[in-house]
Amino acid sequence: MYIYILLLHILAASIWTGGHLILAFTVLPRALKAADPDILADFEQGFERIGIPALIVQVASGLWLAYDLLPDVGAWFAFDNAVDTSIAIKLGLLAATAGLALNARFRVIPTLSAQTLPLMGWHIRAVTLLAVLFVVVGVGLNAGGY
Repeated sequence: MYIYILLLHILAASIWTGGHLILAFTVLPRALKAADPDILADFEQGFERIGIPALIVQVASGLWLAYDLLPDVGAWFAFDNAVDTSIAIKLGLLAATAGLALNARFRVIPTLSAQTLPLMGWHIRAVTLLAVLFVVVGVGLNAGGY
C-alpha cells in the first residue's frame, strides 16, 4: 500500500510544483510586463481545477506516509533523526504555504489590480519556492535522509 500512496503523493506534487513553476516563470512575468492581473486570474482559474485537488491529495497522502514512517505523532517534531526532521520541515512548509495562501486569498486577491500585482507576484514566488523545497525534502527523505 505504501508504494501506491507514495505514487499518488509524487503525482500530486508534480502537478502542484510544476504548475507553480509555470506560473512563476512564464505567466507571472507576462502579467507583470502587461500590468494585467487578468493574465494571472485566467491561469489560476484553469489551474485550480487540478491544482487544489492535487494539494489535497498531497496533504492527505503526506500525512498517511508520515504516520506510516513514524506512527508516534508526538515524535514528528523531535528532530532526532532524518525521518522526524523531514516530517517536521514538511509540516512547517505546509504551514507557511497555508499562511501565504490565506493572506493572498483574504488580503491580496480582493484588491488585486495593476498596482498590487507585484505583491501578488511575491506571494506566487514564495509559494513556488516552498513547493520546490517540499520536493527537495521529500527526495532527501526517500533517498535515506540528509
